[in-house]
Amino acid sequence: MTTLVVNGERREVADGITVADVVGSLTAEQRGVAVALDGEVVPRSDWSTTRPAEGQQVEVLRAVQGG
Repeated sequence: MTTLVVNGERREVADGITVADVVGSLTAEQRGVAVALDGEVVPRSDWSTTRPAEGQQVEVLRAVQGG
């Protein structure tokens, strides 16, 4: 198991998990979602190949319409 900090909460996840897996565990709808790994934006095209390491911070953000 690997420990990540996902949106400020420590989580135990399977070894080898990808950013796409993390996003999928949080939301089924991936439109309007952005991901940062230790403060650096991860392009959507890299989600399925980017594997967070032990202790890394993953922020999954959803765009909200309105003003």
